[in-house]
Amino acid sequence: MNNGTLHKVLTHYVPYLLGFALLFATWHIVAVYSFKSVLFPPPLAVLRKAAELTASGVLIEQASVSLARIAAGFLLGVSIGIPIGLLMGSFSFLKKLLEPFTEFLRFIPSVALISVAVIWFGIGEESKIFLIAYGTVFIVILNTAAGVLSIHPDKLRAARTLGASPRQIFFFVALPAAMPEILTGLRIAMGNSFTTIVAAEMIAADRGLGQMLWTGRLFMLIEEIFVSLLVLGLAGFAADRLFRVAITKFGGKYSVVA
Repeated sequence: MNNGTLHKVLTHYVPYLLGFALLFATWHIVAVYSFKSVLFPPPLAVLRKAAELTASGVLIEQASVSLARIAAGFLLGVSIGIPIGLLMGSFSFLKKLLEPFTEFLRFIPSVALISVAVIWFGIGEESKIFLIAYGTVFIVILNTAAGVLSIHPDKLRAARTLGASPRQIFFFVALPAAMPEILTGLRIAMGNSFTTIVAAEMIAADRGLGQMLWTGRLFMLIEEIFVSLLVLGLAGFAADRLFRVAITKFGGKYSVVA
């Protein structure tokens, strides 16, 4: 690794490491000097509990169950949302036809459908996957359609002038141009998936980080509650970084508040 590459890596990652150090330092100060209570454990106590739960296999099992549910529901929502969004963005008639459905349903939060999901699918995996897919699909549809509609008409005209077929225009012009918006929608939808899975597992699950949070509340296992929150935050942060990298690779810009 040459000096230029090393400097680039340090410039990119050191601020993140400093940010995490500041986060944990603030957490420690507040827990030790302000709360002084077992109800708000310091980070070292939480990390010790995390190591204990990891060594016993409990944390790995609970986290893997939740992340598997998130992945399954997210992929299902994406596989439905992207084609619909592409169609809505490409054909004005379909946009007008489907927009009332998407606009109506997207304002019904997925957590409001937990009871319905349990009635329809029971308390098994299907209900969690349905809820995550539901919370994902409308965000993906809207961002995908917006990405297609934002393509400059000159790009499409230039491709037609050069003799590109509709298939070539779609795959080599329209889809790459819309990809930053699509990935931004996926990024936002992924954050929503984490929110949904926690609520679903707290109400209707016997495994997962949400169920771990619920059990911690019932039995006042404060450190386990914070371990669950820590794992959720770190997993979400990692997923978000991946989407940000993908967005910038396609020439897009991400929003800090998205």
